[in-house]
Amino acid sequence: MSDVTTIHLIRHGEVHNPEKIYYGRLPGFYLSDCGRLQAAATAQLLTTHKLDAIYTSPMERAIETAEIIVQQQDGLALQESDTIKEVYSPFDGQPISSMVARTWDIYSGTEAPYEQPADVLKRVLDYVDQVRQQHSGQRVALVTHGDIVMFMTLWANALPLHAETTQNFYPEYLGHASISTCTYRTDAAAEIPTLEYVTSP
Repeated sequence: MSDVTTIHLIRHGEVHNPEKIYYGRLPGFYLSDCGRLQAAATAQLLTTHKLDAIYTSPMERAIETAEIIVQQQDGLALQESDTIKEVYSPFDGQPISSMVARTWDIYSGTEAPYEQPADVLKRVLDYVDQVRQQHSGQRVALVTHGDIVMFMTLWANALPLHAETTQNFYPEYLGHASISTCTYRTDAAAEIPTLEYVTSP
C-alpha cells in the first residue's frame, strides 16, 4: 500500500437552470447537456489512476456527475454523504440577478442556522479526515459543490475565508467538473495537503 493518500475534490457539472435562479439545496436541478459532457471529460481524466472509492453529495447534480465518473471505474460503488452537500443559505430560489448584485456573497448578513465559511470548512475538513482514516494510502473522489472545494483550497493555501479572497483566488470561480486534488504524504492529522487544480477539458 502506498503512503500517499489522494483525495480528488470534484465540483459537479453545469446545471440545467432555464429560470436562472440560485438553486442551492433546492431539489430537482440536474446536469445540462454541457454538464454531462464536462462530467464525461472529467471521468476520462480520472481513468489515469483507478479510484478506490467515490463519495457524492446527495444533490441530483452531484449524483449525476458521480454516476458518469463511476461508469469509467470498474466495480466501484457510489456512496452518498450529507456532509459534503451544498452550503445551507437563505437565498435558495432567489433570481441570479440578485445574487450577482451581492457579488455571489451568500454569507454576509446571515445568521445561524445558516452556514458561514468557517462552518463549511469545518464540515469538509472533518469529512476529509474521516476519509483519510478509512482510505489511507488510497485514491478517493468526493463529488461536491463549489464553495465546499473553494474553502478547502483557501485553507490549504493559508488564505482567509473571505468572499473577496474566494472571488480573486482564481481568474474565474472553480470550473464545473473541475478537479482539486489534495495529496497527503503521511497519516499525520495536522498535515496540510498539496493541491493541484485541473479544469474539465
